[in-house]
Amino acid sequence: MWEKFLESVCGKIKDEPKIEQQKIKGTVVLKKKNVMDVTDVGASFLDRFHELFGKGVSFRLIGAHCIDTANLEKGKLGKEAYLGDWVSKLTSLNAEDHAEYGVTFEWDESQGVPGALIVRNQHHSQLYLEKVTLEDVPGHGQLHFVCDSWVYPAHRYKYDRVFFTNKTYLPGNTPEALLFYREQELKNLQGTGSGMLKEWDRVYDYAYYNDLGSPEKGEEYARPPLGGPDYPYPRRARTGRRPNKTDPNTESRLFLLSLNMYVPRDERFNQVKFSDFIAYALKSLGQVLVPEIKALFDKTINEFDTFEDLLILYESGVKLPDGHSLKKIRQCVPWELLRELIRSDGERFLKFPMPDVIKGDKTAWRTDEEFGREMLAGVNPVVIQRLQEFPRKSTLDRREYGDQDSTITKEHIEKNMNGLTVDEAIERNKLFILDHHDALMPYLRRINTTTTKTYASRTILLLQDDGTLKPLAIELSLPHEDGDAFGAVSEVFTPCDQGVGNSIWQLAKAYVAVNDSGYHQLISHWLNTHAVIEPFVIATNRHLSVLHPIYKLLKPHFRDTIHINALARQILINAGGVLEITVFPARYAMELSSFVYRNWNFTDQALPVDLIKRGVAVPDQSQPNGLRLLIEDYPFAVDGLEIWSAIEAWVKEYCCFYYPTDVEVQGDTELQNWWKELREVGHGDLKEKPWWPTMQTQAELIQSCTIIIWVASALHAAVNFGQYPYAGYLPNRPTVSRKFMPKPETPEFAELESNPDLAYLKTITAQLQTLLGVSLIEILSRHSTDEIYLGQRDTPDWTTDNQPLEAFKRFSEALIDIETRITDRNKNRTLKNRYGPVEVPYTLLYPNTSNYSREGGLTGKGIPNSVSI
Repeated sequence: MWEKFLESVCGKIKDEPKIEQQKIKGTVVLKKKNVMDVTDVGASFLDRFHELFGKGVSFRLIGAHCIDTANLEKGKLGKEAYLGDWVSKLTSLNAEDHAEYGVTFEWDESQGVPGALIVRNQHHSQLYLEKVTLEDVPGHGQLHFVCDSWVYPAHRYKYDRVFFTNKTYLPGNTPEALLFYREQELKNLQGTGSGMLKEWDRVYDYAYYNDLGSPEKGEEYARPPLGGPDYPYPRRARTGRRPNKTDPNTESRLFLLSLNMYVPRDERFNQVKFSDFIAYALKSLGQVLVPEIKALFDKTINEFDTFEDLLILYESGVKLPDGHSLKKIRQCVPWELLRELIRSDGERFLKFPMPDVIKGDKTAWRTDEEFGREMLAGVNPVVIQRLQEFPRKSTLDRREYGDQDSTITKEHIEKNMNGLTVDEAIERNKLFILDHHDALMPYLRRINTTTTKTYASRTILLLQDDGTLKPLAIELSLPHEDGDAFGAVSEVFTPCDQGVGNSIWQLAKAYVAVNDSGYHQLISHWLNTHAVIEPFVIATNRHLSVLHPIYKLLKPHFRDTIHINALARQILINAGGVLEITVFPARYAMELSSFVYRNWNFTDQALPVDLIKRGVAVPDQSQPNGLRLLIEDYPFAVDGLEIWSAIEAWVKEYCCFYYPTDVEVQGDTELQNWWKELREVGHGDLKEKPWWPTMQTQAELIQSCTIIIWVASALHAAVNFGQYPYAGYLPNRPTVSRKFMPKPETPEFAELESNPDLAYLKTITAQLQTLLGVSLIEILSRHSTDEIYLGQRDTPDWTTDNQPLEAFKRFSEALIDIETRITDRNKNRTLKNRYGPVEVPYTLLYPNTSNYSREGGLTGKGIPNSVSI
């Protein structure tokens, strides 16, 4: 009777099973804003007030395999669930502390396994969502959402914040219920391409380097935008700041001391690292102290009078100014900066750690053997080449630059070649060259109009039977006084071990070191790692979903890169910044790096290709890496090839799992869009170069990903973390020369004869530049305490696929084996280039995988995953 009544009112009752709601318990790990920022405690109390009125942090699960046809073919949504215990749970103000919260979901079993999660933050302040873990998911068990993202209050977004499980899908294999969310998330990250970006914006876009100059300060501070046909350059991340009022082609800059430039929020340093950076980086802004620092030094203003004066910086430091001077300094310098400059001893000003190069012996750096060794195991071991023709010919256009060929003759060098002739040495692969001529000559005339007075250099060296390099001759060249088309004016210097001849030889080596220091900082370090990697970071976030296997592979190698580059543009490589003050090209520094970028080649960044191109190795399939080193004791190359091979093996195993044939590569729409934009926009000024891989084969994918990981990790480590050990003592790696080589019968020559040390110090980097330069490279050489090294991941739950996880474990184990072999090689005293006269072991490519202590500091070893400092 009752049943018939219901049928008459509601229609026939369908004989369907009752859907039971499942309770799924979860754990949310996050950091509250007040944990990260003690100045935002008020926001925390306001958030607690919001909680009382139901404005909390909510979560909604999205089914991975059940379509809601009434909702634009999206996956079905579960009911909202809220965090518990927000009001009652007190959290630490320690930035490293995490807070765990419980959350309970109601979930229809018919919706299958959740594949994504919508998060809405109704609080007043942002929060950092680290991960969400679901327990006992029906039909699945435990489920992980690795979020690692800042979530701002919901009103800041025009879309839902969506996080996916740690599953991995190619675009064509994505469950249909998740496809909309996958595509929409990428659109959100690409932005609209216009407008000034705010801190909560999650936009990855491109811009020229048009934010380096400050033309409103005058012509001296104007800089051409880098990017485009005139000054080709990799692209940087867009900020959208207003054009400069003086020059609309230049983007307006922030106040010098402001570090609050736009960087996509998830690309910013975490609080631990940012605190470390502030503690060591603010002092690099010491140029604001220049007027007061000048008054602190007696004797010759802005000069070190002896090498002992220099050692004071490391052994005891410069004494603090008197109370009156200190008060004046505090009027123009933030107390935080001044406190860091004073340092913890409270008595000394500008005291630096002792650089490794002078720890054991204060003079060994001056030997010819150490001069040659640092080209193989120093901070810039990536330039030396085999000399395959004599004399060396220039590649510069003769119509524009005239005759720029080398003037070094056989007579100059054969007297020091242990009985060999030049022809015999070339045939036996015994002659090598450090050539900084062609890269510098086109800019040298302009550079020497600044306070710099330097040369373009070529240095020829002989490989001896004990594996060391013996310098034979140094050629120093200047542009012809009648014009570039008249060629170079060159002078050749050869070794001399006594009298004024030895002093001249020491100066010649200093000019070479100046060239090498500038080229290292601008090209080997900044351009070839920092700048060229940034477009890869941008393109990856714009076109590869977090579900994509290549995104998961590359993500660790992009950590903090956009932020450190933005900081560099703000305080280091900008007009009048620390780099222009401390490195010899001065105001032409970045413009010079653009000139060199014209010849950058992505495929040449592969270590084996680079070594063969430089002639320091030859193909040899009987060798483990398929090539044979012509300098057997070449620490960078020996250790580097082992690291390269380990990376390549890992990448190959990983990529072959997801791309078993070329068909999968060609059919991957996200991958193809990524590579197209990377070439045509990110490195758009070189898009027509024929060397770009077409990204149509499995082999090209493996090659490209291996190069990206190598450049971001090992190559950067090799050219970055040795800076303070070797260049922290500026006489060893001077960055500026202020005088030309003294000519006979001049007062400068007489001073060189009577006091060679003073003449040397008055030629190289000045006192104030030294203080700033050493301060800068100390910052750059420090490992952060939160560093994640090659062979490590920030979470073990980065993927659910067992084969890639097992392959990564083998990669980590391979790196540990490499560590052991590096340690053994460094104990082998027959390998003279691994220690040298200065007794500094080569550890820059020691992976540090087995030591996860996160001690940080000037360790001189360890390969971080990314260009993060």
